[in-house]
Amino acid sequence: MGLFSKGVKKTNETFWGKLSRAIVGRSRVDDDVLDAIEEALVSSDMGVDTTLKLIDNLEDRVERDKYMSLDELVDILRDEIARLLEAEGARDAEPFDFSKKPYVMLVVGVNGVGKTTTIGKLAASLKARGKKVVLGAADTFRAAAVEQLQIWADRAGVDIVRQEMGSDPASVAYDTVRAAVARGADVVLIDTAGRLHNRVDLMNELTKIRNVIRKVVPDGPHDVMLVLDATTGQNAFQQAREFSRATDVTSLAVTKLDGSAKGGVVVGIVDQFHIPIRFVGIGEGIDDLKVFDRKEFASSLFAKEDLDKK
Repeated sequence: MGLFSKGVKKTNETFWGKLSRAIVGRSRVDDDVLDAIEEALVSSDMGVDTTLKLIDNLEDRVERDKYMSLDELVDILRDEIARLLEAEGARDAEPFDFSKKPYVMLVVGVNGVGKTTTIGKLAASLKARGKKVVLGAADTFRAAAVEQLQIWADRAGVDIVRQEMGSDPASVAYDTVRAAVARGADVVLIDTAGRLHNRVDLMNELTKIRNVIRKVVPDGPHDVMLVLDATTGQNAFQQAREFSRATDVTSLAVTKLDGSAKGGVVVGIVDQFHIPIRFVGIGEGIDDLKVFDRKEFASSLFAKEDLDKK
């Protein structure tokens, strides 16, 4: 397995654990194998709609080819999932458009998904690449949120713009992008308060933040990244749905992928909402936030070597 082997190990084991029981001793794909695939995909939290789409495509191939081998089945599954992950705006190689200076990213999501940690890891990675980064501590509601981002800024060696707890988040965002322009920064990463879809006031605040950013950077923010926790499974679907309704989410970061057997949620969310994934978190280390590559992810999810070990 490749770069994502650590991140999808539990999902890979769960999927093949279910699938291998159905295919041992068989030389061709039949209805029992297709049923086992459907069960395995649903159990990985890929979602019913996306699972049925994959199964329909497989059934068409089986009907046409008649004697599809299991190796061919694995290859088709891998290709189909990589295709589903190809959302408009996907950038496998480089998630930032450095032609826009500063490139402004607004980071949103509910509490506990890892927004601040994700920002810190991104800042460290960008700094290591020689980019000048400014962080904006616009989560002025959660206790210690500003301090947590300050720790990451110190650790990464990047600038941070902050105000007192309870300050207007839009004011922090405005000061951040203004400072970034003045300092010639390459990237701005703005942390926002965790919010639920039923908090209309907080959702409206995102619109206010976007508007003040545009007073300084007219085409900003260039990316509104929603952070989701892979271990929450179907709750991540709900969060993606509600945030997409409330604001123009343009990308995703999926955290804690290594701690979940439900890695299929990645595929289902991209398929259903057509939002590209920029990053996946596959561990606690500062280097464990990886740029998402859909083909490599699909290959790791259905790695044949793991099937052979069953």
